[in-house]
Amino acid sequence: MGFTYYLDNKLLDLVFSNTSYTVPSTLYIGLSTTAPTQAGGNFKEPSGNGYARVAVTNNSTNWPAASNGAKSNANAITFPQATGSWGTVTHFGIFDAATSGNLLAWGALSQSKAISAMDTPYFAAGSLTLNLS
Repeated sequence: MGFTYYLDNKLLDLVFSNTSYTVPSTLYIGLSTTAPTQAGGNFKEPSGNGYARVAVTNNSTNWPAASNGAKSNANAITFPQATGSWGTVTHFGIFDAATSGNLLAWGALSQSKAISAMDTPYFAAGSLTLNLS
C-alpha cells in the first residue's frame, strides 16, 4: 500500500510546517484494472455496469485507532452489484471525492479478480490495511 505524493506532501506540511490540511469527512474506495503510480496517475476504474466508488464515513468507527503503524477498516466495504463485466481489478484506491478528486492511497489486491455480472465485490472487515512503516 502506498500513499500518493499528494497525501505525502499534505502530511509532511501538516506535521513539520503546521500547515493546515482539511481531512475529508468521507473517503471513497475505488477499484482499478491497472497499477496506480505514486504521482496519483494510472488509476483506471471500471466504467458503467453498475460500478461506483463506495463512500465510507471517515471516523473512528469505520477506521479504528492505528496500531504499530497500520490501520484497517472495521466494517465491510461493499461495492454495488455488477450488472456486466468490470474487467479484472488488480488494485484499490482511496479518494477524497466520489468522482475525480485526489487519489490519497492505493494498494494491490492480494489476488486479482475478474468482476462479472452479478458479482458484488467487497472488502471484509479488517482486510483493507493502510501502513506507514
